[in-house]
Amino acid sequence: MMEVQPALICIPDIKGFTEFMSDTKLELSAKVIPALLNDIIYTNSIGLKVSEIEGDAILFYLCGPPPALEDLVKQCYDFYTQFYEKVRILNRKHEHHPDSDNIPDILGLKIIMHYGKIGVNQIGKRIKLIGEDVIIAHRLLKNSIPLEEYLLISDQLMEQCQLNSKLETLLDEPVTRGSDDYEHIGVINYSYLNLKPLVA
Repeated sequence: MMEVQPALICIPDIKGFTEFMSDTKLELSAKVIPALLNDIIYTNSIGLKVSEIEGDAILFYLCGPPPALEDLVKQCYDFYTQFYEKVRILNRKHEHHPDSDNIPDILGLKIIMHYGKIGVNQIGKRIKLIGEDVIIAHRLLKNSIPLEEYLLISDQLMEQCQLNSKLETLLDEPVTRGSDDYEHIGVINYSYLNLKPLVA
């Protein structure tokens, strides 16, 4: 019987994936994208578990109460800065390839964090997450945020972390409120901040 439990859901998503795959020869894109996804996985320092690797994104989860907001923000900052360090390394490594400039010119990272109830199913050797909150986390990747690279934290996660600290006190960058109305789900409220200044 499947157990439903509260969990953190975190999705680092590579921006520009489709454009990069279309505009870059396969022998280069087949090396770059897996290297970037691997680097994100190995930058995980708070015990997140991998459910799926979805082409341009990783679906992480962590059952139980969420870590302190400070730790979550630091983890996302580490994902982002390490991603760009790997982009620079890959650009140098493949500098003689005619499409190498596509690596820094096209690719970027956005991160979605949400908290809710999930069902964890084991199918063969893989873990499959199900439930409305898994759907919400994926829907939040399609939003009205006027930025290309950002950290989005849903209100559901903020409510769980509110006793630990306030988001505004942790960050040097301004935090903006946002919301989107999704079919069959309704309005989801969130906070977001621009990640680009971290590597400016």
